[in-house]
Amino acid sequence: MATTRTSLREQLRAPAGPVSLADIDPRGTPDAPGDKDATKAQMTADGAELASLQERLYAEGVSGGPRRVLLVLQGMDTSGKGGVIEHVVGAVNPQGVSITSFKKPTPEELRHGFLWRVRRAVPGPGLLGVFDRSHYEDVLIGRVRELATPAVVERRYKEIVRFEDQLTESGVTIVKCMLHISRWEQKQRLLARLDDSTKRWKFNPGDIDERALWDDYQRAYETSIERTSTQTNPWHVVPADRKWYRNWAVGRLLLEAVTDLAPRFPQADYDVAAQRDRLIDEAD
Repeated sequence: MATTRTSLREQLRAPAGPVSLADIDPRGTPDAPGDKDATKAQMTADGAELASLQERLYAEGVSGGPRRVLLVLQGMDTSGKGGVIEHVVGAVNPQGVSITSFKKPTPEELRHGFLWRVRRAVPGPGLLGVFDRSHYEDVLIGRVRELATPAVVERRYKEIVRFEDQLTESGVTIVKCMLHISRWEQKQRLLARLDDSTKRWKFNPGDIDERALWDDYQRAYETSIERTSTQTNPWHVVPADRKWYRNWAVGRLLLEAVTDLAPRFPQADYDVAAQRDRLIDEAD
């Protein structure tokens, strides 16, 4: 693993106090190990290391350990949540991964509190969980589309902080990434979907309607980050206009988090030599 002057988590951590996404360059490449090719090469190496650490974490979970990791991905349409899952999370053994994509709430989900369906999707021990969109949808869309009153949205911010603190206390390491894409880049990616017949299925005409609310969404993201980025569970703002940097950065954030956990393969709770002898002596 390449070393850096400071961890990427510190480099990309959302600022304390007021947050201005306009002051963060969505085409930036903070702490990248080099150009596009060099960064992709480092990402491959990081992926191998992440896979090795995840195997140990999974073994811990199978053996009764409580620790797990939850990657929370939020961002405007086309910011690359799916790309991160494919290129970053795809580097580890799928047996140790749990991915949840939160869509429009079902009638049953609407009958419960907004965190009900989220609690049910928290990854089990040993797993790397991914939320492709998350509990933050209810304070982002709820605010922009006025699906909830300002008072309800403010209450939800506090509920989210309590919820995430509870997860941390139970052994969950949370890595929250806001994929920061520019309005111009989003337009290019939407046009690319329309121009490619194999990708038109990804296009939703409603995405253009949402673009009309771009500034409102930016303010909603800024407020959400301000209200819910804590010392224990901070937000990281990942520049997402350059896909190769976005993927490397999220992968490195995960790698730093799992490295800190220092997972280890559990010790055998049986006599290894005796079991080996049994197999050797077994009649074929």
